Amino acid sequence: MKVGLLYSRIRKDEKLLLAELRDRGHEVEKIDVRKEQFSLDSTSADVEDVDLVVDRCLATSRSLYATRFFESYGVPVVNDPDVADVCADKAKNSLALAEAGVPTPDTKVAFTTDSALEAIEEFGYPCVLKPVVGSWGRLMAKVEGRAAAEAILEHKATLGHYEHKVFYVQEFVDKPGRDIRVVAIDGEPIAAMTRSSEHWLTNAAKGAEAKGFELDETALDLVERASAAVGGGLLGIDLMELGGAKSGEYTVHEVNHTVEFKALNDAVDVDVPAAVVDWLETKVETAAGDAADADEGTTDADEGTTDADEDADDATESGTGNDTAEATPST
Repeated sequence: MKVGLLYSRIRKDEKLLLAELRDRGHEVEKIDVRKEQFSLDSTSADVEDVDLVVDRCLATSRSLYATRFFESYGVPVVNDPDVADVCADKAKNSLALAEAGVPTPDTKVAFTTDSALEAIEEFGYPCVLKPVVGSWGRLMAKVEGRAAAEAILEHKATLGHYEHKVFYVQEFVDKPGRDIRVVAIDGEPIAAMTRSSEHWLTNAAKGAEAKGFELDETALDLVERASAAVGGGLLGIDLMELGGAKSGEYTVHEVNHTVEFKALNDAVDVDVPAAVVDWLETKVETAAGDAADADEGTTDADEGTTDADEDADDATESGTGNDTAEATPST
């Protein structure tokens, strides 16, 4: 197969994917999104004969727009833009999880500093203030008191982008010094790890220690349901344990659409990039099979029309066609 890799920087994650694809003899078209243009009916990127494009963009804005254009050109994208749109926005993410009945932290969204402060006070301290778009734990704040809340809200209100004026306030979950990252494909986990830190933020990007984690039946069910809630695909699903480590109770606080997996790959025995490429191969094979079935269906329909025409001709020649047969008058 031929795979387009959409990127803006080649990190270890992308190197792992590229190595696996090339080791299997697949052709790769690297697409640096910073160098391409997208018009309404075509792109400067060479994607005419690719089987699918894998989105590995660092910037959310580039990811959302580029994948949407590829979809309009009829180019399959992993993950598709609708999934990316839900996962890239924490408010949409939380809504999707809640609407699907997936347990997720209590969340409120406000649009003014006064309303946001009221929401924070209703949660009580501590609570968490997050940007609606962001990753790696950046610009997240654990709000410990009213003075801190007022200062943080004022700072956000003065930032230029409108997204900073969408105040996403969430209950503080007292997790046991770790959270759980699951990399899954269409709801089926490849592997999972805990990310542990003395800091309240336990992102691997913040230096958290990664260790393999065995998912129990409850966690497996939540991963499947969370994946379905956002539309499926190659996802990173983050869970927090309620009631302490090994309590068997979880909440899903986020689903990520351009998931990084290098830390997971180092923490577990599973070959994560190999599993991802297995899935990509299956998607391409399935798409090719569906296309072949569609072509065969068209051919069968054409043959059916030909057979019907031949039957009509035979009936006419034998004098039994409706246009030649006449009723015998009664006497």
